Amino acid sequence: MNRNMDPRQHQNPNNSKAPEKLTAERRKNVIIRLWDYLKQMKTPLILVGCMVVVANLLSLVGPRLSGEAIDAIDTESGIVDFDTVYFMAGLMLIFYTLSSVLSVIQSRAMIRISKQITFNIRKDLHDRLSVLPVRFFDSHQNGEIISTMSYDVDTVSASLSNDLIQICTGGITIIGSFVMMLSISPILILVFVLTLPISFVLAKYRAKKVRPLFRHRSGKLGEMNGYGEEAIGGLKTIKAYEREKVILSRFDVKNDEAVDAYYKADYHACVTGPSVNFVNNLTLALISLFGVLLYLRDPSVMTLGAISSFVLYSRKFAGPINEITNLWSELQSALAAGERVFRLMDEPIETPDREGAIDTPITEGNVEFDHVSFGYTEDRTVIHDLSLQVDSGSTVAIVGPTGAGKTTLVNLLMRFYDVSGGSIRIDGVDIRDRTRQSLRSAFTMVLQDTWLFGGTVYENIAYGKEGVTREQVEAVAKAAKIHNFITCLPEGYDTVLTDNGTNISKGQKQLLTIARAMLPQSSILILDEATSNVDTRTEEIISEAMLKLMKNKTCFVIAHRLSTIRHADMILVVRDGDIVERGKHEELLAQNGFYAELYNSQFEAY
Repeated sequence: MNRNMDPRQHQNPNNSKAPEKLTAERRKNVIIRLWDYLKQMKTPLILVGCMVVVANLLSLVGPRLSGEAIDAIDTESGIVDFDTVYFMAGLMLIFYTLSSVLSVIQSRAMIRISKQITFNIRKDLHDRLSVLPVRFFDSHQNGEIISTMSYDVDTVSASLSNDLIQICTGGITIIGSFVMMLSISPILILVFVLTLPISFVLAKYRAKKVRPLFRHRSGKLGEMNGYGEEAIGGLKTIKAYEREKVILSRFDVKNDEAVDAYYKADYHACVTGPSVNFVNNLTLALISLFGVLLYLRDPSVMTLGAISSFVLYSRKFAGPINEITNLWSELQSALAAGERVFRLMDEPIETPDREGAIDTPITEGNVEFDHVSFGYTEDRTVIHDLSLQVDSGSTVAIVGPTGAGKTTLVNLLMRFYDVSGGSIRIDGVDIRDRTRQSLRSAFTMVLQDTWLFGGTVYENIAYGKEGVTREQVEAVAKAAKIHNFITCLPEGYDTVLTDNGTNISKGQKQLLTIARAMLPQSSILILDEATSNVDTRTEEIISEAMLKLMKNKTCFVIAHRLSTIRHADMILVVRDGDIVERGKHEELLAQNGFYAELYNSQFEAY
C-alpha cells in the first residue's frame, strides 16, 4: 500500500472513543453464540450438570439434619438423645464429603470444557482473520487484534469455567433452599416477599450502571495494547531520535485512560455486593425475629431446630443471590469481551470469488491495465484512468516520489484491493474472473519489509513452496549469495531464527527472502524495494542472482534507487496516481523530464 496513503488515515475518528453501548439485542446475540460453542460439548456438559445437581442436593440436606440434631435436645428436661445427634452428624459428614468430592470433579471437568471452548473460539477467530481483506489490517492496530485474541477470549473462558458453574450452583441452591424453607414454615417465607424485590431492583440498577463501564474498559485496554505494540516495534527509531520522553508521556495518557476505565468499572461493581449483602442480613434479622415469635407462640409448630434449619437455609438462599450479584459485574465484562470477539469474527471477509471463476494456473503473464481507477476511500482517488500493456517476460520498473501510488498498483494486481473502475487482465482474463488462489499463486513477491517467522533458516526459505528438498533450498541460497553466510551459522540451515530474525542483519534477512522467492515457479514477480536493505556492494552481488530469478517472468520492480532499473524493458514514472512518463532508461533521460530530474538528483552529490 502506498505509504503516504495509508487507509488508517481515513478511518472513522470515533474509533478512538469509548465503545458504543452494548444493547440488549447484542447482549442476547453474544449469549446465543456462546451457547452454540457450549452445545459442541453437550455430553460432558450434561455429566457436569448432573454432578452439580447431585452435589448441591447433598449439600442441601445438611441444614435439615442439623435441625433434627438440635431437636434431639429436650429443652424442658435437658436430656440429649446422643444416638440421634451422632446419627445426624454422621449423615451430615457423609453428605458434605460426597458433595465436596463431586464439586471438585465437576470444577475440574468444567475447566477442561472451557479450555476446549477457548481453543474453538480462538481457532474460529484465527480462521476468520486469515480470510479478512488487507483493508481490515490496514485500518486496525495489531495490538487491538491481539488484545481481542488473548485478553478478551481469556475473559470469556474464565467466565465459562468459573462464573457459569457458580450461577448454576447458585440457581439450584436457591430453588432447593426455597423448597426446604417452604416445608419448614410457609409463614416465614413471607419475609422474602419484602426483601427479595429490594435485592432484585438493586441488582438490576447496579447492572445497568456497570455494564457499559466494563465494555469501555475492554476498549481502552485494546487501545493501550495497540499503542504499546506500536511503540515496542519502533523502539530503535524512538531511541535514535531520543523521543523516549514523548512516547512515555503519550503512553502515560493511554495508561491513565485504561486505569481510569478499570477503576470506574471495578469501583461501581464492588458497591453491588455489599449493598445486596446488607439486604440479605436484614432478611436474616427479620427471620430470626419472627421465628422466635412463632416459637414462643407454639413450640410444637416452630421448634428451635426448625428455626436453626430455616436460618441456615435462608443463608443458603441469600448467599447465591449475593454471589450472583457479585458475579454480575464479571459477567458484564465477559459479555463485553465476547461482543468484541464476535464483532471481530463478523468482520466481512474478502469478496467471494465470482461464480464460475477460473481456477487454472496463469502460464504466460501478459498484464493489461484498462482505464483503471482506484481510491482507498470514496472521496479520494489514488489512481486515475490508468491504461498499460505489459508483455509476458518483460520487466517493468515503477518509479516516482513517495506517495505517488507505486505500491498501490501492486496491491491491485494481487487483488488485495479491487479496482474502483476499469479492469486488470492477465492473459486476457479479468483478474476478478479468476479465483484468488489461482491469481496469487502466479505471483512471487520480495518486499522491502522482510518477514521471517520463528523457525529454522531452512524452514524460512522453504516456506514459499511445499515439498522442496534440502538440495533445492541450498541451490537457491547459493543463487542468492547467502549460502556461505548460512553455513557459518552455529547450526547452519538448522539455525533457529528468533522474533522475525532479530539475530541476523536486515541485509541478511532480505537475502533470505530473495532466496525464498526463487523456489516457486511463478509467472509474475514483484520486487518492492527488494534491495533497499543491502549495501551497494551486496546489491551488485545479488543483481546477478536477481537476473536469474527474473528470467522468463513478467517482473514489476518498484525502486527508489534508479540505478537498479536501468535495464528494465519499460520504466513507468508515476506521479499523483498518474503515469506521467514511460519508456526505457535512455529514452527518459533524453526527454529531460521528471524521470531525468529524479535520476540526476540521486547522483548530483557525486
